[in-house]
This record gives sequence, structure tokens and C-alpha cells, in this order.
Amino acid sequence: MSVAALSGTVLGFDFGEKRIGVAVGETATRLAHAIETIEGEGNDARFSRIAELVAEWRPAMLVVGRPRHADGAPHPVAALAEKFARRLEGRFALPVSFVDESYTSAEAGLLLAEGGRGARAAKGGIDRLAAQLIVQSFLDGTGDAA
Repeated sequence: MSVAALSGTVLGFDFGEKRIGVAVGETATRLAHAIETIEGEGNDARFSRIAELVAEWRPAMLVVGRPRHADGAPHPVAALAEKFARRLEGRFALPVSFVDESYTSAEAGLLLAEGGRGARAAKGGIDRLAAQLIVQSFLDGTGDAA
């Protein structure tokens, strides 16, 4: 689904095996904002927190970043992100769209470094900011991932 056909809130995720960055965006303003980083590897705890966020933000759609290598080949984490997206769709009965998230974590790290945040202090911040970049890319219509 494209942003043009959507009205309301978009909740987005930068999926990782250890952390999930979360951001929110509004189709009316076309602006995204980082929310938080969900830490831990337990699926029950992760999805419990995501359920709280879905109840709080009441999104019309969910967006998940799907990584690719520079040559366009699928990244090993892409299959895990797709599985995560299927679980989101099944649990919350909301449409899920993918955005090419190549380099969002690297870009987020650079932005945080420019702001004076060290890599160690910024770990969770990188995930949140990467999620924000994913949602912003969706709202801008520039990050489509087939």
C-alpha cells in the first residue's frame, strides 16, 4: 500500500535479532519520529511491548525495514525481518509494508556521531533513529522494497 492511499498513523520497525527500533509517522504531516528501542531476544516480551505501542498509537499501517546488500541481493537478516512482518500482520490484523532499509543503521550512527553521541551510548539510539529513517522513507515514497 502506498502512502497516498493511506490516512493516519504509521508505526515502523527496524528489526534486529537483539533490538528492534520503533518509530511513528503521520500521513497528514509526512513526518516520522523515533519512539524507542525494544531490547531482548524473547519474542513474548517483544510482542507484548509492540501490542502496547499498537494500542497507544492505533496505526493504520505497519512498516518494516528489509535490508539488502549494496548489489541488491537479499541480506541474511531479510528473511528474519519478513518473518517478523508476517507475525505483526497476523497478530495485529494490520497491513504491513516493507521499506528498503539498506544503510539506515549506518546513516543513523553517523547522525548520532555528528551530534556527539558515542557508539556505546548510542546503541539503542541507532535502532530508534534507523526506524525513524525507515518510516520517513515510507512517508516520502522513496524506500519501496519489493
